[in-house]
Amino acid sequence: MAPLMRTEHLTVRFGPTEALADVSVTIDREELVAVVGASGSGKSTLLHCLSGILRPTAGGVWFDGERIGAWSDRKRSAWRLRNVGLVFQFGDLVPELTLADNVRLPLLLAGGSRADAAARTAEMLERLGIADVASRRPGQVSGGQMQRAAVARALVHRPAVVLADEPTGALDTTAGQLVLESLMSAAREQASAVVLVTHEARLASYCDREIVMRDGSVVAAVRS
Repeated sequence: MAPLMRTEHLTVRFGPTEALADVSVTIDREELVAVVGASGSGKSTLLHCLSGILRPTAGGVWFDGERIGAWSDRKRSAWRLRNVGLVFQFGDLVPELTLADNVRLPLLLAGGSRADAAARTAEMLERLGIADVASRRPGQVSGGQMQRAAVARALVHRPAVVLADEPTGALDTTAGQLVLESLMSAAREQASAVVLVTHEARLASYCDREIVMRDGSVVAAVRS
């Protein structure tokens, strides 16, 4: 079976700095992949290319056989709304909205009905264990609850792939483990692939495979 996503000879330069150098990787359907390496190794740059947020200097990214770099900005944005869930280190929730409103936002932006968005949001908040704080704003809950809301937002539209950039980096060990377990179990349940950027071996062990990066290049791919 063809991979869900792949990159071929991906290169990204920022002026004289080469952030990615000839990176070719694959992400299979429903696969949990950790991208590991030290700070500055190119992990986040790779994730931004996979999401279509960053255009590479050379090479390309394919999703389900189509090269996303050939699409317009508008088409890539629409593709992300339907197929990609994003989780960042600090959650990036809208502070003026409640957790429930934050979670349902991708569904409404994609044109879904309010009734369906409300039902799917309630289900996801329950699954992530934060239904009891759904009416609170991000500043009124703990960091772990806020990050679980970010995970719920990333998964609520049942994306083909979730791209998570250090999703537990701002949390203590206990909260971080709860967030990661919630992300992985929910992704498994709805058959979403996950690409997890992390520098922690303990977190990478939750994944099926590790892609090890150093100085903008892939130096190893290891089955867990």
